[in-house]
Amino acid sequence: MSPSFPRIGKSRARALQGTAAGVVVLGLLLWWLLPLGEEPPSGSITLNTGTTSGVYYAYGSQLRTALAKDMPDLDVKLSASNGSPENVARVAAGEADFAIAAADAVQTYQAQHPGPAARLRGVARLYDDYVQLVVARDSDIHSLADLRGRTVATGLPRSGVRLIAERVLKAAGLDPAKDIKAVERGIDTGPEQLKQGKIDAFFWSGGVPTAGLETLADGFTFRFVPISPELVAKMHDQDDATGYYRATNMPESAYPTIQNGSTVATIAVSNLLITRSDVDPRLTEWVTRTVIRSRDLIGAHVHSAQLVDLRTAIYTDPLTLHTGARRYYRSVKP
Repeated sequence: MSPSFPRIGKSRARALQGTAAGVVVLGLLLWWLLPLGEEPPSGSITLNTGTTSGVYYAYGSQLRTALAKDMPDLDVKLSASNGSPENVARVAAGEADFAIAAADAVQTYQAQHPGPAARLRGVARLYDDYVQLVVARDSDIHSLADLRGRTVATGLPRSGVRLIAERVLKAAGLDPAKDIKAVERGIDTGPEQLKQGKIDAFFWSGGVPTAGLETLADGFTFRFVPISPELVAKMHDQDDATGYYRATNMPESAYPTIQNGSTVATIAVSNLLITRSDVDPRLTEWVTRTVIRSRDLIGAHVHSAQLVDLRTAIYTDPLTLHTGARRYYRSVKP
C-alpha cells in the first residue's frame, strides 16, 4: 500500500515557495557580503587616527564599529595621534597597521625616509581636508600678512596642521620662527585658547565640519581668514609635497552660523587610508570592502565620510595600492 501524504493548501504552498525564495535571496546577499563564503579575518590590528576633537578620530571610531560588524573576531585598537606625519611614521615603523594620513604628509615622509617609506601602501582615498585659519569675529586680522607679530597656534608637533601652516606662512612671506609667536596648540585646545584671548589665531586642517569648531561656534563668534589661489600657486614652488595642495572654496554649508551663506577661499588636500606591504592581503581586502560599503553608515555621523567614493578611492597617489585593496577594486569593477 502506498504511503499517503497530507495535502498542502495553495496558500501554504505559496508561503513555502516564498520562504524558499527568501532563503535564496539571503544566500545571494551573504555571498555578496562574504565573497565565496569566506570566514571573516580575525586577529588584532591598530588603526591610527588623530586628535580626539578632529575628524580623523571621529571617522576612525565609526570605521571601527563598521569593521566589528563585518569582522566580529577582529580586534581593532583605535590609537589617537597628533596627525598625519605621526601616523605615516607609525605605519612605516610597524607600530600601526592602518592609519589616516594626508597625501602631502605621505609625500614628505617619502622624501625624508625613502627606506621605510618603500613599505607604505594605499588602501583608499577618503575625503578632503580644508585648511581653516580661525580668528575672532572682531579681530583686525583679515589676511595672512596681518599675522605678523601675533600669537598663532600652528598645530601640534608631527601634525598635518603644523606641516601645512608653516608652508602657508612661508608662501605669505612670513618666517614661522621669527615673524609670529607660534604656539603648539591643536583643535583640542586651540578653540578655547582663542575664546579666552590667549592666542590671536589658529590654524586647523581637517574635514568639514570639524566637531571642535562646531562646539566653538555654539558660544563664540569667529570667522575664517581666506587663503587666496595665488598663495597656493606660490606654495607649489616649495617642494614636491605641495603639489598635493589645490586652491578651492570651503563650502558655505560647513559652518552655517559662522559663514552666513559665504564660501571661504582656502586649500584642500586629500586624505588616504594607508597600510604596509606586509599586512595580510585578505585582511586588507576586507578592510577596503568595509570602507567603501560603510560610507553611508559612517557618513550619518561624520559628514566628510559621505565623500568616500568607489570611483575615486583607487587614487591613492603618492602610494601604490596594496595588493589586497587592488583585489577588492577589481572584484567590483563593472
